[in-house]
Amino acid sequence: WMLVGYGTYYTMLPVFSLVLDRDVSETNAFVFPALYAGLRKNRALSLKTFCQWVFLSFYQGASLFLSSVVLFDDHFLHIVAIVFTALILTELLNVATEIRNWTRPMLWAQTFSVLVYVFSWFLLPNKFLRRFARSGAFFQRVLLMVASSWGPAHLCLVI
Repeated sequence: WMLVGYGTYYTMLPVFSLVLDRDVSETNAFVFPALYAGLRKNRALSLKTFCQWVFLSFYQGASLFLSSVVLFDDHFLHIVAIVFTALILTELLNVATEIRNWTRPMLWAQTFSVLVYVFSWFLLPNKFLRRFARSGAFFQRVLLMVASSWGPAHLCLVI
């Protein structure tokens, strides 16, 4: 259920909300067609962009995996809860950093995804230990994993 939830409930709306992002207004797009000349020449997805996306995905996946193996030797359900929560938050942060102009539906999609994920803790009690998920250790470990997987990659993009 967790994999189905990841692909459909937890991350689908924020990813689809990216189509609502606008660089310029509709009026300016028609007045200045040169703004989108690169799109007409299929330059939006270059080899460089594709390689950056692949590297980012590889780095984040490896960071989450290695930090879960090296840092945590707790109960298996604790590790699952920590890593899965860090994975979802990393994905939501990835989407948030791609958005240039926030709209209400984008904000609702992000918020709804987090709420559905937290609600699923109660629907899937055999996958999440609720008492542990409310503890300080849980939030510290999730924060550490998200910071190690998302932070350096996006710091490089900003610099």
